[in-house]
Amino acid sequence: MSRYYYIAGNWKMHYTRAQSAELAQTLVNELRDGKHKYLVAPSFTNIETVSAIIEGTNIRLGAQNCAPEEQGAHTGEVSVLQLKDIGVQTIILGHSERRHSYKEDDTLINKKVKLALKHGFEVILCIGELLEEREAGKVEEVCKTQIAGGLEGVTAAELGNVVIAYEPVWAIGTGKTATPQDAEAVHSFVRQTIAQLYGEDAASKIIIQYGGSVKPENAAELMAMENINGALVGGASLKADTFVPIAKFA
Repeated sequence: MSRYYYIAGNWKMHYTRAQSAELAQTLVNELRDGKHKYLVAPSFTNIETVSAIIEGTNIRLGAQNCAPEEQGAHTGEVSVLQLKDIGVQTIILGHSERRHSYKEDDTLINKKVKLALKHGFEVILCIGELLEEREAGKVEEVCKTQIAGGLEGVTAAELGNVVIAYEPVWAIGTGKTATPQDAEAVHSFVRQTIAQLYGEDAASKIIIQYGGSVKPENAAELMAMENINGALVGGASLKADTFVPIAKFA
């Protein structure tokens, strides 16, 4: 199994262009000698600003969502064509906030995933259970449904551009973290699910990130788990002094 790690920062709905530029420049300086794969995903209005700063560096440019259609009468949406035009390389899809706050279902997420892949983007597909689902013993059922639904119609070749991010919803922004052992159990199950859908070789190659209150204090312990290949970081990605130690964990 590949032991290179992919650390991504989801900036969510934070910061102005000036604040985003300042953080991006600090990260470029601090992560220049970093050994892992890195990404930042600013708000749509800040992407172009950040793009100019990180272009040509070891930090990839991400977007937090996209529309399910290429263009047309979709007020308030942002298309893959527009994202490609400003240098976006990766799109985060199916984040729990999109699923639960904005009621996106697997069918809609799948449409976005296929559209993004068709246009050559890397996709970070987020999956994960609510607290009541975990307490009801439905973790595997929920995750399997979200994986199969999100990847329906995605070819084995396209899967090479897919990253899975497991984010237990109850651990996002709450300060609660799944124990490394809890997280590893689900990551192992996710890999088994990919093996069932695409074969062992694809399963061994796919990057599975953990998200959900990742902090400098727990990053190394989480990354030490066999099936955890990186992190999708929310709150701690908004400050260089918390993101950099995660990004450069040893």
